[in-house]
Amino acid sequence: QFSVDDLKAQPNQTTCWDGVRNYQARNFLRSMKLGQQAFFYHSNCKEPGIVALVKIVKEAYPDHTQFDQKDPHYDSTSRKENPKWSMVDVQFVRMTKRFIPLAEIKAHHLAHKADGGPLKDMMLFSRQRLSIQPLTQGENLPGLFIPSVRQAASSIYGFSFLTTEEFDFVLSLEEEKPH
Repeated sequence: QFSVDDLKAQPNQTTCWDGVRNYQARNFLRSMKLGQQAFFYHSNCKEPGIVALVKIVKEAYPDHTQFDQKDPHYDSTSRKENPKWSMVDVQFVRMTKRFIPLAEIKAHHLAHKADGGPLKDMMLFSRQRLSIQPLTQGENLPGLFIPSVRQAASSIYGFSFLTTEEFDFVLSLEEEKPH
């Protein structure tokens, strides 16, 4: 497990995000851009939700764990001259003004499905979850959910791209009082 407190304790509050071992998720990871903002999402806990903002500070590069035989993410079929797996570096930006629980985001998603709001097409609630998963079909993807655990496709939730409209809406939730 890796919490936001663990991230804040890292040098420069920065760490690599390693261990992604699903090809589709890897491809989404490789599309992340320098400076892209993201949500840090605690997933392996009683009440999952968003706790902080982070940003991508290094775009995709070879994941060193694929070559380490002692690491749980070791891949004997990957070669240094043509690595299969990538990772990015993330840096802590700030805590959200309040904890934003998954249940609240889902409630907004369901309401928006009925009235056409910005979270109406969130695939997070309607498709099999990958460790990195697009939420909508869109070209402008400023936000991600990032899980608190470093477990590739076995994590409950992972990086999830958001359109600008979705990102802005979810970010606006930190200003609301919890229901």
